[in-house]
Amino acid sequence: MKISIAQLNYHIGNFEGNFEKIKIAVSKAKQENADIVCFGELATCGYPPRDFLEFDDFIELSEKMIDRVTALSENIAIVLGAPTRNPVPEGKDLYNSVYFIADGEVKYVQHKALLPTYDIFDEYRYFEPASKFGIVEFKGKKIALTVCEDIWNIGNDNPLYTICPLDEMMPLKPDFVINVSASPFSYNHADNRMHILKKNVEKYQLPMFYINHIGAQTEVIFAGGSVVMSPDGLAYKEMDYFKEALQTFDLEEVMQGGKNDIQQYNKIEKIHDALVLGIKDYFGKLGFKKAILGLSGGIDSAVTAVLAQRALGKENVRVLLMPSQFSSDHSVNDARLLAENLGIHYDIIAIKDIYDAYANELAPIFKDLEFNVTEENIQARIRGMLNMALSNKFGNIVLNTSNKSEMAVGYGTLYGDLCGGISVIADVYKTEVFELAEYMNKDAEVIPRNTITKPPSAELRPNQKDSDSLPDYAILDEILYEYIENQKGPQDIIAMGHDEKLVKRILRLVNINEFKRYQTAPVLRVSSKAFGMGRRMPIVGKYLS
Repeated sequence: MKISIAQLNYHIGNFEGNFEKIKIAVSKAKQENADIVCFGELATCGYPPRDFLEFDDFIELSEKMIDRVTALSENIAIVLGAPTRNPVPEGKDLYNSVYFIADGEVKYVQHKALLPTYDIFDEYRYFEPASKFGIVEFKGKKIALTVCEDIWNIGNDNPLYTICPLDEMMPLKPDFVINVSASPFSYNHADNRMHILKKNVEKYQLPMFYINHIGAQTEVIFAGGSVVMSPDGLAYKEMDYFKEALQTFDLEEVMQGGKNDIQQYNKIEKIHDALVLGIKDYFGKLGFKKAILGLSGGIDSAVTAVLAQRALGKENVRVLLMPSQFSSDHSVNDARLLAENLGIHYDIIAIKDIYDAYANELAPIFKDLEFNVTEENIQARIRGMLNMALSNKFGNIVLNTSNKSEMAVGYGTLYGDLCGGISVIADVYKTEVFELAEYMNKDAEVIPRNTITKPPSAELRPNQKDSDSLPDYAILDEILYEYIENQKGPQDIIAMGHDEKLVKRILRLVNINEFKRYQTAPVLRVSSKAFGMGRRMPIVGKYLS
């Protein structure tokens, strides 16, 4: 038996586009003499469809697509995920299901039992969990069909759940397992996923075909990396990351095992590739083409500009250099050199006269009050306004260039540098931004060396440095990581050796700036805990305030 894995980039709600991708993949699988071709979780409608699932018309369109896919199943079986209606009045209206289609008809439907409701997941909001389990027989083989999370409770060792779907199926003696997934990317998730796959195979002694999405759906990025596991616990094949692909495998060869073909990616390379894909799909799926951002000569805007150029092409990226009276000459020169290195269009608008106009109009009200963050924010908002003006006039979508360290502690100006359509590096700590810059320069100097080596500064007042307001980024990022990613409280972090006063100050800054994060653009998610849909904090909470 030959089994094809179709690792595709779906588009939420684009039923016609998704069907065309599936149709092409079915045709290719037939050319490779596959007996079964497998697609991902909720392949008909894309993942996560969220409240689209509450529209009856949306479900009808998915059902019609199943009918069209069924018509393709002559001489091949098709496995794919889709929402299905719950015929019982009790419970949720829908199931998250996997279909087995062959010979022009739906042969079997298995519903998902384990519905994740953590981080970015909210499946129990929409779906009823499965309570019945079976297998499907095809060409002399018994097949266990599972959906994503259903393989993440091995032997009931996951405290989130009380049932293990594969344990329920084992008495039926399946020959292999197919798992259709939509497993979001984070830079450390691939290792966790491979660990889970190995544990499943080691327990059940069965080959497993794990099918994942690729592509970005706003902030959620899928990396692909679909896997075929052989019964010996080795990864017979891990498919490419961040690429659409169809690959066909001989079940008998998989059964023999002996191969361990795993993709080798380092953390920063994964983050880079994920962000490029995130930008590309955000623009492509919304029908946008051109981006604009403010290029300051600093490392954050430099890294964002490189990512945008690699995602969209140099002809589709425009940058605006907006020096003030506080900007250093080398910052302007560094920004200009980067734009020239990237081959992107740049304009220079000095903001001193605009700032002076604001200051003069406000002088009768401000009187002799000293220069402070107010005047700094005016500069940031002038730059935001200029970026938005060019966005409106020329149709370029503004990219937010704030990093995760700044976003965490509120080191940014609402309606100024925090404006934008998508936050590109807001899930990347400042220390990681420096690593990204070095990675981008691995083959040739793209980002000017001075941009990487000079002390970070917002350049909103004379001789300003980030270190005037924030601790060293290496210390800051470690504290932030323990609080945000690892959910450790202040006493736990202090016990790690960090200064008590500093820890409490930083954590208080994180909490009191939640209102800013509520008003910023969606954040491309590359970590296990990004700001946005996966981290839901109250604005007015008193914890650590």
